[in-house]
Amino acid sequence: LGERVDYRSLPDGDAKAFEVLAKGETFGVFQMESAGMKRYVQELRPESITDVAAMVALYRPGPMEHIPRFIRSKHGEEPITYPHADSAEILDETYGVIVYQDQVLKIAQKFAGYTLGQADIMRKAMGKKIAAELRIQRDKFIDGAVANDVERRTAEEIYSLIEPFGGYGFNKAHAFFYGTIAYWTAYLKANFPVEFMASVLITNSG
Repeated sequence: LGERVDYRSLPDGDAKAFEVLAKGETFGVFQMESAGMKRYVQELRPESITDVAAMVALYRPGPMEHIPRFIRSKHGEEPITYPHADSAEILDETYGVIVYQDQVLKIAQKFAGYTLGQADIMRKAMGKKIAAELRIQRDKFIDGAVANDVERRTAEEIYSLIEPFGGYGFNKAHAFFYGTIAYWTAYLKANFPVEFMASVLITNSG
């Protein structure tokens, strides 16, 4: 009674917090309340903030279609595959699935020889979705990859994969910030359910 909780010092990896998510008991949990997110987080059964952050990043137009493969690969129900063997070092942490804008930039650098600045220009063009700019960026990426000994068909496939993430994806830092808040709220709900629900109801009633 009267205990004060410092959210900045909450323990990582609390089993009760992840159980709340795995059961889909996400009312009041940051970023996890929608019906679609609730279903996916139940299927994911997150075990870390890293898992939660990835789900936050994927639950957006474009990247969303890759959520089932991410979940199946995490649980060993589908082999982890990569668009190209050399992308393994970039995508290994996310089971071969492009999740973050950071990965898009790294792929552009590695395969098409972009500088970081050029890769960011490509990302911004994807976000604006101006057809003429996209055609320029697509041709530049594919030509650059072919010049780096990537087969044209493979280069085209890689570009098709990164385009939705460049326009709609989260960068990793942003996703982890949101994922951490989601974990904190799940922790509070799991460990201080009465106080948490009272706070949520008071906030919503205001």
